[in-house]
Amino acid sequence: MATVIDAAGHRRVAGDPTAAGGPMSTVKITGQPRDTFGKGAARTTRRAGLIPAVIYGRGSAVVHVSLPERELVLALRKSRVVFEVELAGETYVVAPRDVQRDPVRRIIEHLDLILIDRAEVESRAAEAQAMSDAEAAAVEAGLDPIAAALLVEDAVAHGESAADAASHAVSDMEHSAEARADAAEHAAETPEAAVTATPEA
Repeated sequence: MATVIDAAGHRRVAGDPTAAGGPMSTVKITGQPRDTFGKGAARTTRRAGLIPAVIYGRGSAVVHVSLPERELVLALRKSRVVFEVELAGETYVVAPRDVQRDPVRRIIEHLDLILIDRAEVESRAAEAQAMSDAEAAAVEAGLDPIAAALLVEDAVAHGESAADAASHAVSDMEHSAEARADAAEHAAETPEAAVTATPEA
């Protein structure tokens, strides 16, 4: 199987469900309550190897939490990851809504997590599997697996089912490549119009 390097620079195996970055998984992670705020408090949290985060959604009050950086970074390589955050005796089933990174160092500075229900968990799992299937098919066809996964992601965002999107992602890429090749061939065969200036008498 081919190795994929994603947009964040992470290496993984296309279509491998056991690889970091493969199909969605549910990750259990233990958080710590967070009651200090502001840039200074956030820097202190990050120096301790934790990432400040918030949990919200579904009419619930906002929960402020700190999460272990290393576990978080590894988990976020998974497509459509779902977290089960253990905090003060409660379990929050959440998905990443917004990941804020340092623009230069690209380290995670803050994370927004949205509460989701069982139907949303199942939907994310189907999308992740479809993206992985499209990646594997793209590799087999000698095409860009990341582009195939992004096509599936975009199609799902526009209301198409994950399975349908995966079924035609590679053929869409092949047709697009053929169209570009035909256009390039046509351009090469078409001579440029000669412009001849006629001097005035």
